[in-house]
Amino acid sequence: MITFNDFEKIDIRVGTIVQTSVNDKANKISMLLVIDFGESIGLKKTSAQLMQNYNPDDLLGKQVAAVINFPPKQIGKMISEVLVLGFPNEERNPILIMPSQKVPNGGKLF
Repeated sequence: MITFNDFEKIDIRVGTIVQTSVNDKANKISMLLVIDFGESIGLKKTSAQLMQNYNPDDLLGKQVAAVINFPPKQIGKMISEVLVLGFPNEERNPILIMPSQKVPNGGKLF
């Protein structure tokens, strides 16, 4: 069990995907995302294995939830700055967490 204080250490924010591309140089084909988290946080990059359920062009303009306070992680030739969040479907491929209505970029999960 964790305490509420432990949970508060995880900084989960919403951002809008503003750029996508396919990363075919990674061990497993993945998608490179640039996400806008608003003025106070700015643009952040990540790589995610989303190709089984998403077309890169279809994600442009979508809002997603991401952990923004993990240390940067080397993934192939890029540095991933955030971790997008999702739940596994029946095939264990991620389905992204997205708000059902538009909210301000940078909003913190509470």
